[in-house]
Amino acid sequence: MLPSVAVMLMLLSFTYGENPAIQVILTNKGLQQGVHEATGLIQEKLEKLTLPDISGRINILIGHVDYTLTGVTITKCDLPEPTVKFFQEHTGFTVSILGLSVALTGDWSTHFGLIHDGGSFDMAIFNLALTSAVELGRDAKGHLSVTSISCDAQIGDLGVKFYGGASKIFQPFVDYFKGHFIKRIKDRICPALEENIDMLESHLQAMNVSFDVDQVLTLDVPLTGSPIVTAASMKLGFKGEFYSIKTHEEPPFVAHPFILPEQPDYMLSVGLSEFTLNSALYGYFSAGELQVHINESMVPPKSPVHLNTSSMGMFVPQLPKQFPGLLMDLQVYARQAPTFSLQPGVVKLGVQAAVNAFAIEPNGTQIPLFILNVDTQFSGKVWTADEKLKGSVMMDNFTLTLVSSKVGTVRIDALENTVWAGMKLMILPEVNEKLGNGIILLRTKHAQLINSVLKMEKEFIAFFSDAQILQTEENFNK
Repeated sequence: MLPSVAVMLMLLSFTYGENPAIQVILTNKGLQQGVHEATGLIQEKLEKLTLPDISGRINILIGHVDYTLTGVTITKCDLPEPTVKFFQEHTGFTVSILGLSVALTGDWSTHFGLIHDGGSFDMAIFNLALTSAVELGRDAKGHLSVTSISCDAQIGDLGVKFYGGASKIFQPFVDYFKGHFIKRIKDRICPALEENIDMLESHLQAMNVSFDVDQVLTLDVPLTGSPIVTAASMKLGFKGEFYSIKTHEEPPFVAHPFILPEQPDYMLSVGLSEFTLNSALYGYFSAGELQVHINESMVPPKSPVHLNTSSMGMFVPQLPKQFPGLLMDLQVYARQAPTFSLQPGVVKLGVQAAVNAFAIEPNGTQIPLFILNVDTQFSGKVWTADEKLKGSVMMDNFTLTLVSSKVGTVRIDALENTVWAGMKLMILPEVNEKLGNGIILLRTKHAQLINSVLKMEKEFIAFFSDAQILQTEENFNK
C-alpha cells in the first residue's frame, strides 16, 4: 500500500512564504483512484517478494525446538483493495486492509537437542487485517513530512505443511504451535511498515525545494505551511517563485491570496497565480536576458521594409543621405520587466521596451542612429483540448515614441503603422499557428494528466485534471 501513497505524494511536487503562489488540492477521488491503480501493481510485486528469515523456539511437549524459516517467498497474494481516507484530526490519512490472504513457501531447519534437521514448507496466512494512520506536516525547510502515528495488525488464521526431514514428527504439532508463528509474523508487520514510512520520510527530506529551470532561472517551491486536510481533500500551498540564478533579486511585488475552488469530480486542482508568472519575467529581466539583436537576416523576405538605410529612408529621410547603402542593426531590450495580468477568461501581457538603431559600416563599426520606446499590450486565451495546452494571442496596442535621433526627423506615425501591420499580418499568425497546435500536458515518469480543464480567473489560473499513474518498476521502488 505504501508505494501507491508515495507515488501520489510525489505527484504533488514541493513551498515557503506568506501567501502561496501555487496551490494543489488532492480530492478524495484522486486518493481513491491512486489506490485503485496501485493495488494491482502491489499485488504483483508481493508475489515476487522474499521475506526476512523467521526464527524462534517452540515447546512441543517433548522438549524445546529451535527453528528457522529461510527463503520465505510469497507465491500467491489475494489483496483486497485497501480503504484509504483523509484523517482530518491528525492532518493525514488512514489505510485499512481487511481480508488479505497470502500463500508462502520456503525452507525450514530445526535444532532439537543434538538433532539437526530441515526441509521445505508451505504456509497460508488467512484474513490478515492491517490499519495504519499517517500524519502529514511541513519541516523547517518546506519539505512535506510524513509520520506514522498508529498501526495495528491482526491475523485470522494460519496453516502450515512441512516436507522432508522429520516433518512427519513435527506436523502433528502444527495446531499446537501455529499461534507462535502467528505472533512472530504479526509482530513484524507494523515495524516493517513503519520502517518503510521512515524511508519515505527520508526520501521526502532529500527532495529539492528549489530547481534550476534553465541556465537563467531557478524555481523555489517549499511548502508555505502544513497541509490542510478535510474529510474530502488535502490542500498544499507552495511558494512558487522564480529567481534569477545570477542576482537572486526579489521582485518589487508580492503574492496575493487567492481561493482555489475545489472540484470533487476531478482528482487534482491546481492554482497558479500571476505572481509566479511575473516572478519568472522579473527573473529574466533582472538577469539582463530580455534583449535581442535584430538584423537583416531575421527579416522575412516578403517584408516590404528591410533593415538597411535605403529601405528605412521612407521613415527617416536623412538616413540614406548620411549613410547610403549600409545595413542596419536593432538592439531591442526591455525597459521594465513585462507583466502578466490574469482576468476571467483572458490573460494580458504588457511590454515596455526600447529600440536602439545602428548603421553597420563595412568594417563592422556600429553608428548610433536613433532610440525609440515601444509600449505594447497583448491579450490572449489559453485552454486545453486533446490533452494539450493551446492558446491564441492578439495585439491590443502598439505605440512608438521617439526618445532621441542623430539623423533628424523620424516619421513615427508611419513607422508605427507599418510595424503594427507587419505584426498582425506576419508575426502574430505564425505565433497563433504554433499556439493552436498546442503542447502536450505534463507527463512525468510517474504520471500523466488526462481529462484536463483550464480556467482563467482573476489573478490566477485554475487547472482541474485527473491523473493516470504510470505503473512502472521505478514507481514501485520509490
